[in-house]
Amino acid sequence: MTEYLLSQLEFLLRLLIAAICGGIIGYERKNRLKEAGVRTHLIVCLAAALMMIISKYGFYDILGLNGFGLDPSRIAAQIVSGVGFLGAGMIFMKRQEISGLTTAAGIWATAGVGMAVGAGLYLLGITAAIIIIIVQILLHRNFNWIKAPTAELIHIQMENSDDAIDYVKSSLEENQIEILHFKAQQLKSDLMDLEIYAKIPKEYAVHDLMNLFKTNPHIKCIEM
Repeated sequence: MTEYLLSQLEFLLRLLIAAICGGIIGYERKNRLKEAGVRTHLIVCLAAALMMIISKYGFYDILGLNGFGLDPSRIAAQIVSGVGFLGAGMIFMKRQEISGLTTAAGIWATAGVGMAVGAGLYLLGITAAIIIIIVQILLHRNFNWIKAPTAELIHIQMENSDDAIDYVKSSLEENQIEILHFKAQQLKSDLMDLEIYAKIPKEYAVHDLMNLFKTNPHIKCIEM
């Protein structure tokens, strides 16, 4: 009886550690106003640990019975695929930009942390959680050595005139901004909606795009 209680306390400890690791990872995501925060990461990590414990120890009572053959890895494998569907629901595309991809990957990795802790690999799980947090924090900083060109979608509402369009194109070309996609739609007889998907050089600050058009009287509104 004592051995049984100690084993159950061990399982509860694993759940607690998994919940703490998931909560810490989620806290970092919450601070960055991401789709999944503390609750989501905590639940995913705890649930992964719980299912891992069930996978390893939940069938001890029938292992010795004749005619029963079990594969403890099957439940663990389903955790990976199941969390993959959860992560896919966090990825969405808006205005040619994909968002939520890092959060989805973080959810998947957090499930891995829970699985490791649930399997009793405490050091591996805790270390993985720490690495995930460090990576999430460091790679959000603005390092010059990892700067790369970016793509931005620019909406411009302007007067319907050839001169205005030519001015926009020339302003972008003079600043080495490459137009990847161009779409123009007439709103009224005197107004036009311009949608430009442009490649921004790595040394160029995105907010500087506003300065390119502020002196142009043809432009009524800019949205980025």
